[in-house]
Amino acid sequence: MNPGDQASRNQTANTDFVLVGLFGETKRATFLYVVTFIFFFLALAGNTLLIVLILVQPRLHTPMYFFISQLSLMDLMYISVTVPKMLVGHITGDRQISPSCCGVQMFFYLTLAGAECFILAAMASDRYTAICRPLHYPLLMSQSVCECLLSGCWLLGMSDGFLLTPIIMSFPFCQSRKIPSFFCEAPALLKLSCADISLYRTFMYLCCVLMLLFPVVVISSSYAPILRLFRRMNSAESRRKAFATCSFHMILGLFFFGAAVYTYMLPTSYHTAEKDIMVSAFYTIITPMLNPLIYSFRNKDITGAL
Repeated sequence: MNPGDQASRNQTANTDFVLVGLFGETKRATFLYVVTFIFFFLALAGNTLLIVLILVQPRLHTPMYFFISQLSLMDLMYISVTVPKMLVGHITGDRQISPSCCGVQMFFYLTLAGAECFILAAMASDRYTAICRPLHYPLLMSQSVCECLLSGCWLLGMSDGFLLTPIIMSFPFCQSRKIPSFFCEAPALLKLSCADISLYRTFMYLCCVLMLLFPVVVISSSYAPILRLFRRMNSAESRRKAFATCSFHMILGLFFFGAAVYTYMLPTSYHTAEKDIMVSAFYTIITPMLNPLIYSFRNKDITGAL
């Protein structure tokens, strides 16, 4: 290789980002990455199995399971966007990522995270309609309505990715090229920029108000009358089972939205590098693994299909 080619390659490498990783250089990093791989495998297996079951079982072709299958698809894609690159980087020791790959990764995770926020709201609306307005349920949650809601979830998620990703990747990064995260996360990349990003932070905050607070309002408005209805049930056993199901859904949604609010909406004074990485790991690794368990495998229809 002539010196000119070597210099060109070094210059290209210097423009790449370096992912710090999830566990850094801790002594137990290998063990922790093995645990992460197990979580990743469980998330892949659980969500894939759930999608296949819902697809092949005619009795599961209902609006509720339609939305659950789409949530599983989003989780499947979501965890696949971030974790494989991190695991391969730890094995090979090459944690570099090019700006173009970084932009693609950011676009997909923003799109999928935004779409998941809205599909959780659609699922809550479906439960409200089924429980509180059962006579109107076939009309209000017909197949065409469900498909329109799903299309809206994907379009809103993609708009988040298309709006935020090009702006972030256009900033000059003249500080360290080490991204303090295990994937190309927007807040982590903004820390490396030497440009004035105050206007962009305001814009990102407004986007998060739409992407996070609006679904939270929809979910709260849907589950509040459901809980009131449960309190009026005569059977204590039915009331207990119904409340347990809804409470699991609400707790998992609270964790997901709480982690996202912490990452994108709280001032920088509340953030530390360690907290940011752990919160990101929760909603990119733990939540996709828990969703199949919480939403479906405790359900008698799913266990019957298995």
